[in-house]
Amino acid sequence: MELLLREGEYVADGRGGVVRLEGEEALLGRVLFRLTARRGGLPLLPELGSRLYLLGREGPEGRLSAARQYVAEALAEEDVTVESVELEQGAAGTLQLRAYLLHGEAAVTAEVTISI
Repeated sequence: MELLLREGEYVADGRGGVVRLEGEEALLGRVLFRLTARRGGLPLLPELGSRLYLLGREGPEGRLSAARQYVAEALAEEDVTVESVELEQGAAGTLQLRAYLLHGEAAVTAEVTISI
């Protein structure tokens, strides 16, 4: 069971506790955490997180390939298959990443905004 995080804070359940996630919601929570955490940012867990923050260093022609690599690397410890990754130019200085994943027979889509 996972706890719901929003903008780095646990979400209150209105009863003095925090919102708990189960099943595919829990998986999506873990996936989003792994994609948005900076790889190497937690000294005791240096392999946790992604290198998506490096996409700004890539030229436009190499970003999608790098994004696919970074997503696969970040999710290697999860029980998911990365089917595909899409990148779109977002608001000024951002990219919108969409990762299509399979978990067993369930399809999961993770969307994150990346500052470049």
